[in-house]
Amino acid sequence: MSETEKPQNPKQTDELEQDDQDSVVDLSEEAKEHSADEEVIALREQLAQAQDTALRAAAEAQNAKRRAEMEVEKARKFALERFCQELLPVVDNLERALESAQAVAAEEVKPITEGVELTLKSFIDALGRCQIEPVDPHGEPFDPNFHQAMSQVESGEVEPNTVVAVVQKGYTLNGRLVRPAMVMVSK
Repeated sequence: MSETEKPQNPKQTDELEQDDQDSVVDLSEEAKEHSADEEVIALREQLAQAQDTALRAAAEAQNAKRRAEMEVEKARKFALERFCQELLPVVDNLERALESAQAVAAEEVKPITEGVELTLKSFIDALGRCQIEPVDPHGEPFDPNFHQAMSQVESGEVEPNTVVAVVQKGYTLNGRLVRPAMVMVSK
């Protein structure tokens, strides 16, 4: 039928209008279903992204906490390093004083020698309680990580590259080198 033609039967007109309305309703429902499906898909994608973001944020927070704990532990462990470096020359001087006093066999210096020995022992014990340990590598193979070679000497008694004399002890703090041992190494 053309637009200008009018249906003869009013019943036919009602049926056509009803069919048109049903078609519009069907299309509208299909559009709503399609739109709802797209919305569900979009919401699921947003949910997945939000969950991923939350997991990443939680992991980053955990990593930051772990790093902070490690930094605090490291700071606690090695806070004494500078203080240790300042005290080591005192230990060296006490050891030199003891060596000098023992070289003199006079009875007059014996009480002073004993006092220096006790002071040195007490001082070394205190360093040990603070995890400051001496590095005394006499007779060990030379290790540039812990030793500083002052000179090389001829020695037929030991293998080449062996520490034959310690000029100055080295020290570690919690296993980390604070001062290398100054040594003489065999050729």
